Amino acid sequence: MTATNGRPVGGPDPARPTAPGAVRRDTVAAVVGQWQAVHPDLDTGPMEIIGRINRCAALLQQAEDAPLRRAGLSRPEFDLLGALRRTGHELTPSELTRETFSSGAAVTKRLKHLTERGLVERRGDTRDRRVAHVRLTDTGRDLVDAILPEQLAYETTVLSGLDNRGQGELASLLGELLVQLEGRPGVLRV
Repeated sequence: MTATNGRPVGGPDPARPTAPGAVRRDTVAAVVGQWQAVHPDLDTGPMEIIGRINRCAALLQQAEDAPLRRAGLSRPEFDLLGALRRTGHELTPSELTRETFSSGAAVTKRLKHLTERGLVERRGDTRDRRVAHVRLTDTGRDLVDAILPEQLAYETTVLSGLDNRGQGELASLLGELLVQLEGRPGVLRV
């Protein structure tokens, strides 16, 4: 028999250690336990997933990306440079907005900063003066090419607590969730 949260009734809570040296309980498990004490009738399963995704994202953002920080870049700035590098051609600010999942205002601000640093160049469209095209400068391309291997090594270190199988499973599950969320924009509204 299982409770509404999917755990066997009367069985051990896998997030709650039972002996010294057992798996450490994360902060989300503590929050879920508190909610279960207040509302034992509610299914807290979704909170265990979404809460952990949100907590991981917050901790990763707080930690900042060390290689990017050393280069004086934020993650969103590197994402813009990366989009230009991986596509291999000029992009409009609107295309960069779509590529980086950012707002137009945020992209404009970041492009201004990257232009001032000499990492990107903007040129006007010959047919429509309202349209700009953005490309990496040689300096920008060299910076992305220098940072990417170091950034990937940093991310590998962040994930080193999971074995290859665990990383593959996590990537697959997150990919499935992302496809669902991207395919159904209304799913985020209630």
